[in-house]
Amino acid sequence: MLPRRTLLIGLALLSGATVPAQAATIQIVMDNLVVLPAEATAKVGDTIEWINKDIFAHTATARNGDFDVAMPAKKTVTSVLKKAGTVEFYCRYHPNMKATLTVTP
Repeated sequence: MLPRRTLLIGLALLSGATVPAQAATIQIVMDNLVVLPAEATAKVGDTIEWINKDIFAHTATARNGDFDVAMPAKKTVTSVLKKAGTVEFYCRYHPNMKATLTVTP
């Protein structure tokens, strides 16, 4: 017979209690001088795939200074979210391009 502690540890392992959550990849697209989606939600540890479909360079510049991602024309870049919070961001070259990213823990 197994000791009680060993049995409990084994049950916890079988129940999936120690399986880490998978990080997701969230796509944010710059197309025709518009950010899509205008409101996105992600979690700390998720990857943002910034896709620039325009013939112009863009940035995703957080108003609070959390990030400033440069996107050359017709290119995709990625960044990993490290901090929770709601962040408004915009393109420094085209300030009318703006959106909100909510990052949960």
